[in-house]
Amino acid sequence: MTTDTLEAQRAASRPAAAAPTPGRRRRRARITEARGGWTLLAPYLLLLLVAGIIPILYALATSLQRSPTPLQPQAGFGGFDSFVTVFNDFRFFDSFFNIFKVMIVWLPIMLIGIVGLALLVHASRGRFGGIMRFIYYVPGALAGIANFVLWVYLLNPAQSPIGFLLQNGGFSTIKGVVSLDNLPFILAGMLFFQGIGTWIVIVNGGLNGIPEEIFEASSLDGANAWQVAWHVKLPMIRPWIGYAALMNLAYGFQLFLEPYLLDQVAGGSLPDQYTPTQLGFAFAFSNYNFPAAAAMSIILLVITLSIGLLIVFRSGLFGEEEK
Repeated sequence: MTTDTLEAQRAASRPAAAAPTPGRRRRRARITEARGGWTLLAPYLLLLLVAGIIPILYALATSLQRSPTPLQPQAGFGGFDSFVTVFNDFRFFDSFFNIFKVMIVWLPIMLIGIVGLALLVHASRGRFGGIMRFIYYVPGALAGIANFVLWVYLLNPAQSPIGFLLQNGGFSTIKGVVSLDNLPFILAGMLFFQGIGTWIVIVNGGLNGIPEEIFEASSLDGANAWQVAWHVKLPMIRPWIGYAALMNLAYGFQLFLEPYLLDQVAGGSLPDQYTPTQLGFAFAFSNYNFPAAAAMSIILLVITLSIGLLIVFRSGLFGEEEK
């Protein structure tokens, strides 16, 4: 008997390996999928921990401390004294009232502009739609200081291309234009111009994700362009609209740079604590009351998080897609 024959007999005598059952294959697939998900999620969780959770815990711990005073130079546990200090400050409610005035003007115009222009871009097929997307996105590149410098030039009656309109309105200097009464409208214009292009591109991406079969079915049912936009496109991009509202709302509560620099341009005629973030800055670096500044940040976090959760659940932002 040859060696090959003996090996064949031994192989035949060994029990065959059991084939994996469908349940085992599903478990393996779920384990592989879970590993891939955690691998993709790990960098975000690390960033959330370093830039989110740890600063929040630090701010909460700081807000519960007692600010040193000449009578009590030693810092220690102060309970909720810093929150009482913030709420009793005469500037607290005024700062929130100011930011609400800005949002009342800015957010409706922003959301209507985003949705309306995104629908127009989506309805404009071909090269024209691509050109319009680029034109709308250009203002988004003028962020921060560049956007502010452009607006300072625009608001100066002596240099602005619309200076004749400002002068006919009775304004001869930029200090007169940047007044407390005009500030909500100026800030709304600056924020709209800075963010509209980016959000048009984002919402247009949501519109591009709608299957073409839905539009074809709507056309076969006799729907015109306006009916398709109102009854088909708008309901299907509701999560995108909710996301735009959420992010712009959060940015509005964090408003600091624009009113701070406008105050410098206006020669200090504007309140130094116009927004809640400016008030928190004043607590920390003018009053040297870091627990009160931390308490102000916690209050802002609670307000924005509460409104954000309301928007998320009402808009179905993170809801599962219907099959």
